[in-house]
Amino acid sequence: MTVFNKHWLRRGLLLLTLLLVGQVAYPQPVPPAFRPGPNSRAITYYIALTDRLRVAVFQEEDLSTIVRVDAKGRVNLPLVGPIEVVGMTIEGAQEAIQNAYRDQRFLRNPQVTIAVEEYAAREVIVQGEVLQPGRIPLPIESGMTVLDAITKAGGLTDVARGEKVTVTRKLPDGTKAVTTVDVASILRGRDSSTDTDSSMLLLPDDIVFVPIRFL
Repeated sequence: MTVFNKHWLRRGLLLLTLLLVGQVAYPQPVPPAFRPGPNSRAITYYIALTDRLRVAVFQEEDLSTIVRVDAKGRVNLPLVGPIEVVGMTIEGAQEAIQNAYRDQRFLRNPQVTIAVEEYAAREVIVQGEVLQPGRIPLPIESGMTVLDAITKAGGLTDVARGEKVTVTRKLPDGTKAVTTVDVASILRGRDSSTDTDSSMLLLPDDIVFVPIRFL
């Protein structure tokens, strides 16, 4: 075998070995950001009023504290004072607090970690033609659909108009949005019509209303 052939044989064997052991022989595509599908129960947690948070600053024990989110949506922290965190994700609140310590020049490179010590009560209201109307607690780590809430309220009555269930939600600007959900089609195992959202997850203080069917 010539020297030339030996050289290419060694390169071929090396390339084959890299491919077999999973080394990066070719650039790998970057995976897309996770986006929950319509049936996913995974939700992003947003900090709420009266949540009790443990705020830890790496290597700064004097700045680490446990604090409750006040009525204005803020936490009062050593040195930097009140920082608004309500409506933020945990990661977003961590970044906001880090920026406060950095911008006010108390720390050069702060590293903040937040954990929820106690969650605020979260509920939705189910009204109208269900067997047990009232308040339904929302789970913390997973979502609840309109059908879930109606099921926990005892289910639909015999005169319920299940194809016209409404969800009223208060928006951050103070206005209200109303969405219609065709629960009847979901129960029958069929896709609901295009003007409804059968997969929507409920948020705290949503009002689910089941109207009566006029005979």
